[in-house]
Amino acid sequence: MSKGLNKVQLIGNLGIDPETRVMQDGKQVSRFRMAVNRTYKNREGDTIEDTQWFNVEAWSTWSRVAEQYLLSGDRVYIEGRLRTEEYDKDGETKYFTKVVVQELIMLGGPNGPHRSGDQDDEDPPL
Repeated sequence: MSKGLNKVQLIGNLGIDPETRVMQDGKQVSRFRMAVNRTYKNREGDTIEDTQWFNVEAWSTWSRVAEQYLLSGDRVYIEGRLRTEEYDKDGETKYFTKVVVQELIMLGGPNGPHRSGDQDDEDPPL
């Protein structure tokens, strides 16, 4: 029997500071939105800038890293899996897709390497 594959890789910037909370079972989760930009030329030769927004959820160790080190505007590499949840709103079923973090690499502030004073000399705990 073959396995399935659910994997996404993104490089982009945080749109908001991570929001962190502790669940009833003691597990920690951080949520934030991430913008991924691309530029391309359309058929007329015009340069088009396109931004896609992703909802990101980080658990446990990655949540602690996000809470301690990430700020709105920071550039990150996220590798994870897509997860779709459903909820009812006014009797209608709605769907919500997010990226669940499996790997996170801090690429720095909005314009490159991390701004001074944003992190210690030590690597974040994993």
